[in-house]
Amino acid sequence: MRWKKGRRSRYIDDRRGRSVRRSAGIGGGAVVLALIAAVFLGQNPVAILEQLGGAGGVTTSQVPAQQSAASNEAADFVSVVLADTEDVWKKLFVARGARYQPPVLVLYENATRTDACGLGQAAAGPFYCPGDYKVYIDLSFVNELKRLGAPGDFAFAYVIAHEVGHHVQNLAGTAKQVREAKSRARKTEQNALQVRMELQADCYAGVWAHHAHRDRQVLEHGDIDEGLAAAASVGDDRLQKAAGRRVHPESFTHGTSEQRARWFYAGLESGNIDTCDTFSQRLSDVR
Repeated sequence: MRWKKGRRSRYIDDRRGRSVRRSAGIGGGAVVLALIAAVFLGQNPVAILEQLGGAGGVTTSQVPAQQSAASNEAADFVSVVLADTEDVWKKLFVARGARYQPPVLVLYENATRTDACGLGQAAAGPFYCPGDYKVYIDLSFVNELKRLGAPGDFAFAYVIAHEVGHHVQNLAGTAKQVREAKSRARKTEQNALQVRMELQADCYAGVWAHHAHRDRQVLEHGDIDEGLAAAASVGDDRLQKAAGRRVHPESFTHGTSEQRARWFYAGLESGNIDTCDTFSQRLSDVR
């Protein structure tokens, strides 16, 4: 991906070098439980980790921010990709007579406080908090993408653009509508609604990539394959199989590998927000 000449975002909150700990401690077993809850029960791993932390309290301390060259380059990359999403979504919102307010992207290590989503931890992976309009990313997730078989800079760019896609849903009112619908639905229906949310965010990531390349020629040979591999690597079916469990479609909260890659490509190919309407179709057709 051609990114080094891109502009940098001013909406970065770099918290690397800050240490956040609970006095009671959160063991490795709690992290495993949180991830199982996320994959199989459709629960928010951040919230689970927050609850498991007990009443011991959270302490924050500032330590010298001695970052490696690789970490600093990754942070620079995030800033450029975020700035590019700002340019694309500002243009698309203006075309619809609306104003785009970029999210703040928080870079942190291991754990950090959020304003509305409890204690954010790296074990939860990158996430968007709709209550504070912020994206949270621990840069170590780059290594997790490699482990999942999705290396490459554009694979990471897809992840960033997906979380920004959730921000777009928040601004558009989609997130609120889905929360209200989920409050009246059974568990399986709640999961199905969440799948639609995630697939739409995948499609929005593709829309960003379409316009970023058309306007600034950011894509290089192999980048699209990297993005498709990243989308597929975090499909519910693949994650459940990787965990040694039987695939349970009724527990899906993000969609299958095929669905995620298909919807990312749909946005990439069309560049049209309307292509990303995952809510007007039967769930069996959202693939």
